[in-house]
Amino acid sequence: MKSEKITQKEEFLLKSYELGIIKFGNFTLKSGIQSPFYVDLRPLVSSPALLKELSGHLIGLLEDSHYQLICGVPYAALPMAAAISLEAEIPLILKRKEGKKYGTKKMLEGIFSEGQTCVLVEDVITSGKSLIETIEEVEKEGLKVNDIVVVLDREQGGVQLLKEKGYTVHTLFRIGEVIDILYKHDLLKQDEVVRIQAFIKEKFISPDRSPRKTYEEKLKLQNHPIVKKLIETALSKESNLIASLDVCTTQEILDLAEKVGDYVVAVKLHTDIISDFSEEYITQLKEIAQRKNFLLFEDRKFGDIGNTQQLQFEKGVYKISDWADLITAHVIAGEESLKAFGEKVGVVTIAEMSSKGVLTDNNYKSKVVEISHRAANVVGCVAQSKLSSSLLLFTPGINLRTTGDSKGQQFKTPGKVFEECHTDFIIVGRGIYTAVHPEKEAEIYRKEGWNAYLKSL
Repeated sequence: MKSEKITQKEEFLLKSYELGIIKFGNFTLKSGIQSPFYVDLRPLVSSPALLKELSGHLIGLLEDSHYQLICGVPYAALPMAAAISLEAEIPLILKRKEGKKYGTKKMLEGIFSEGQTCVLVEDVITSGKSLIETIEEVEKEGLKVNDIVVVLDREQGGVQLLKEKGYTVHTLFRIGEVIDILYKHDLLKQDEVVRIQAFIKEKFISPDRSPRKTYEEKLKLQNHPIVKKLIETALSKESNLIASLDVCTTQEILDLAEKVGDYVVAVKLHTDIISDFSEEYITQLKEIAQRKNFLLFEDRKFGDIGNTQQLQFEKGVYKISDWADLITAHVIAGEESLKAFGEKVGVVTIAEMSSKGVLTDNNYKSKVVEISHRAANVVGCVAQSKLSSSLLLFTPGINLRTTGDSKGQQFKTPGKVFEECHTDFIIVGRGIYTAVHPEKEAEIYRKEGWNAYLKSL
């Protein structure tokens, strides 16, 4: 080793290396990938001196950042976040891996207020996907995330992904930098360095810049007649707009359907809020839908055992199975419960909701999507983030005029959901039906939605 002055950062790495935070050899990662190195920063928590030193280095990375809260990504980064909180005297909040199944069932623990800025602390970043999920859950609670501080970047695309999404990532070490330091101090041989560098280059995950699938391409993936009709309607009308007519009388719905029908691919209904439901109303609504070429989407959000769902779907006053083209359903009762609807109607499962503090976390979403892929009558999901291309994504909570209401609803613009989520259909309620001229607003949303779709290609 050449006689060179060792920096404090370098000295910290060498002392940490002695604890065994990084090992070299052949390791099978959680993903199944064979890696020539394995990183585990947990041993640092057993050294109070090094943990305190680490917090000083990480605070230094954030000296130009403005934040009011600190949150560690569970689990390895939690002690690091606590150390930063104590050193910087900034309040700490705790992010749970899974929501509590009792009490408040909260995902975040601690004292915080909506609108506060929170910096995330992570031990190691690889692809960045777990951080994206954490950010989404933190932001659902009304907090802002601008900065993320990371101890080690494995240089496999995660930092680039987060930067493309507008976040600032501060890293203490890159794996390439670690290798150079260890080699300089005769702790790694040259052939090991070459092998590790080749692995890093091979496993770099480029942020996804692939264009979304067009409606024409998605049409080819579909077998269900309802979803084919929906996409064909979108193409013929150059619209991806679904109007949610959340009003309480049949005349209001019929009047609105007549006014907005030319601009939408479907109207979404909550039939159980209607005060004067009748078979004559359904006959009139079906006539308008046929004449103006849109589908009827009953947002019943079925969520019971299969037998009860079948009765709710086919019987009672509403007889939804007689007239609805699309219905929504939770999957809380399991995959078998979806069979209650048969295959004539298109089922849209609820993977995520748009209100603040929802319990549909990423674990729940992944299970809903997995089931939706297998169920023959499921055509897509209601969600707030990307799905695989074979499922249609329906995104509610769209509004051009406001960002939220007093009941927890959080609104997004068509441009945002098409760019970030690659949504397929936007659902607009109050932005249209409360307008003085609903038909004019519907045309504005139709244009905004279609242009956002074209821009996202």
